Amino acid sequence: MTNFVLVHGAWHGGWCYARVADLLRAEGHRVFTPSLSGMAEHSHRFSGAINLTTHVTDVVNLVRWERLDDVVLLGHSYGGMVITGVADRIADKLAALVYLDAVIPADNQSLYDLVPIDMLQGQLKGASDHGGVGVPPISAAFFNVNEKDRALVDALCTLQPVACMNERLKFTGGGNSRVKSKIYVLAEGWGTGPGFRRYYNMVKDDPAWVSHALPCGHDVMLDMPEELAAILLNSAH
Repeated sequence: MTNFVLVHGAWHGGWCYARVADLLRAEGHRVFTPSLSGMAEHSHRFSGAINLTTHVTDVVNLVRWERLDDVVLLGHSYGGMVITGVADRIADKLAALVYLDAVIPADNQSLYDLVPIDMLQGQLKGASDHGGVGVPPISAAFFNVNEKDRALVDALCTLQPVACMNERLKFTGGGNSRVKSKIYVLAEGWGTGPGFRRYYNMVKDDPAWVSHALPCGHDVMLDMPEELAAILLNSAH
């Protein structure tokens, strides 16, 4: 039995992993799909004080209080910031890191250091309509989510705290370098966005990484849940 912790990206929540979680649980594994502070079912507690450190602590505390070891930890999109911060703090609890069409930050980088300037400007403009502290969701169509799921995604996505996007991640334990098994999954069917292919290209020839490319939109967990579950199950062996 493997412990899987699946961390969502910006605007999303644990709800986005329902199909993948069902597939993993059917194979006898434990699966945790936390919604990060201020997101999804916690959106009623949204606060401008919620930042990247808050979200990293959400996951660190989940691992601690559930008493988990040998965790396969996945982060989608912005979630790459979160899982890198978690790995920096509790690498000894992790068996593998999975970056799902996600950023791979270096030391002292924020998400807003890694996105194109036009995307950054658009998000900050959107935040100005929410007191400057919350970024409104980007449409599911932009992410090229499959057409059947677009209405669901648009209905369930919530504001993302700006402080999660502009806080710099500062390593104290080496970032993700102490986690031996690292996997990158690229969503090839998303032609726009902040250029996740550069991370795939960065690691695809690195023997410390295993890389996959799937022909789908950014929300891989919705578009190709069976294929993603298979990758995760393989990572646990």
